[in-house]
Amino acid sequence: MSFDGIMLHQITKELNETLQHGRINKVQQPYDYEVILQVRSQKQTHKLLLSAHPMYARLQITQLPYTNPEQPSNFCMVLRKYLEGAFIEKFEQLNNDRIARIYFNNRNEIGDQLSLILILEIMGRHSNLCLINAKTNKIIDCIKHVGFAQNTYRTLLPGSPYITPPDHNQINPFALTQQKVFKFLNTHTIEAKEIQHHFQGFAKDSAQQLCAMITCAEQKLKGWDNFFAQLQIGQPTLTFDDNKKIAFTPFNYTTIAGKKESFATLSELLDVFYENKAQTDRVMQQMQAIIRRLKQDKTKNENKQLKLKKELMQANNAEIIRQKGELLTTFLHQVPRGATSVTLPNYYNNDQPLVIDLNPAYSPNKNAQKYFQKFQKLKKSIHIIKEQLQQATQEIHYLTSLIEQIELATPQELEVIKEELIAQNYLKGAKKMRKQKKATPYETYIASDGTKILVGKNNLQNDQLSMKIAKKSDYWLHVKNIPGSHVIICSDHPSEKSLLEAAEIAAYYSKYRHSSQVPVDYVQVKNLHKPKGAKPGFVVFENQKTLFVTPNKENVLTKKASD
Repeated sequence: MSFDGIMLHQITKELNETLQHGRINKVQQPYDYEVILQVRSQKQTHKLLLSAHPMYARLQITQLPYTNPEQPSNFCMVLRKYLEGAFIEKFEQLNNDRIARIYFNNRNEIGDQLSLILILEIMGRHSNLCLINAKTNKIIDCIKHVGFAQNTYRTLLPGSPYITPPDHNQINPFALTQQKVFKFLNTHTIEAKEIQHHFQGFAKDSAQQLCAMITCAEQKLKGWDNFFAQLQIGQPTLTFDDNKKIAFTPFNYTTIAGKKESFATLSELLDVFYENKAQTDRVMQQMQAIIRRLKQDKTKNENKQLKLKKELMQANNAEIIRQKGELLTTFLHQVPRGATSVTLPNYYNNDQPLVIDLNPAYSPNKNAQKYFQKFQKLKKSIHIIKEQLQQATQEIHYLTSLIEQIELATPQELEVIKEELIAQNYLKGAKKMRKQKKATPYETYIASDGTKILVGKNNLQNDQLSMKIAKKSDYWLHVKNIPGSHVIICSDHPSEKSLLEAAEIAAYYSKYRHSSQVPVDYVQVKNLHKPKGAKPGFVVFENQKTLFVTPNKENVLTKKASD
């Protein structure tokens, strides 16, 4: 379901109950189109998320962690100047449209009263967030600047008067009298498209649910009233289909089939729905150019690998080259001068006739010497080709692991991956930044029997965990034959249950997290070895055993130790 006017109506009501009269303590802009206002209200601190993202625009209280950039944007600095210390007067929705207004009061530098409005327009790729001076109706700044060349109806630039988006002459369903509702229901066809055409704020899912409730009711008006009554009393619901989140609704929409899960608040519901979707998008947004570069390098090495394999096949024919030289030397008197080829009995193969190509410019003896020289060259090249082939194979494996780690990473884990890319010369070193808090080298999980399980989330962490932190008697786990996290069980005799739980964690932190019967190798750390010069995260091992598990997100995350 999209974040429609019905959803915004409910979330506005929820935010007024929780944040009205709250004070803004801090303003942050972790991503290009998302702002976090830290609000102190009712003796609690809340994070209010305002997103103008093209796909995930919304308004909610969030509990999800966000990583802030080193340098705040200009828009963030403007919001800090005007909103820090301000009090929220109220949240308001424009009719039932997808436009939310937050009214603030603050004081300027000389102590005069300052009234401000922060307007969130949820309109797909045209979504925007604007700070307005309430007295003058002038735009102070916008998260996206829109000039006259982009929009002839209105400009969204600092100093311009704020103009609301064009009105489509639709009716606000919350402002209708019973008489007008009755007239509409008895003069129009009850279809989703008809509802969407006449009324503001109805996405397809909401319109279909309203139609279903009207159709099923004894009286059409009663069905209409039941829909809006459910908005007041129904619980926010998330619907799953094949373990995928497919829809969020303000109450249980019977028109959407699937497994249902209820939440206490709409904000909690939205956090769960958008956690992976928005997080994956942010990772891809930040690392898109890097992933493209890594994939290009991987393709380049795969082509090199194919070329080297062909060269190795040719080099493996060196013995035939030597035999030809030997035959020419043995039957030198039978080789005519100036010939382009000669057929001789091959005593290495039961005297079967063998055609040997010759250079007519050389003497028979010189042709033989040329074959011996070619043999020596091929013999030497086999060792070099094998080394280059091994390097190309390792590079492909390493690049594959980097790409998969980025795709599975949270935005908070990207900085460590970037450090690794810089260290391995895939990225140029960034300008020196202020010293940051040292990242934890691993994550800790606790098995059902209390055994500690350590998990590396990238190659640098994997190296540190497996080669330095783990004891020789501990057990090491890794998904078989594909990149993934190194997992350590801090025990020299782990129980079968601990092994299975650790294997499930290893499977979850790999690209097979949505698969069943994932093979996971396990072995004691003393059997691990890191070859000299190997890439980060690469180890070899022996005497391993294999478990087969089906990863489950809930099982894995419930075992994660609290920070």
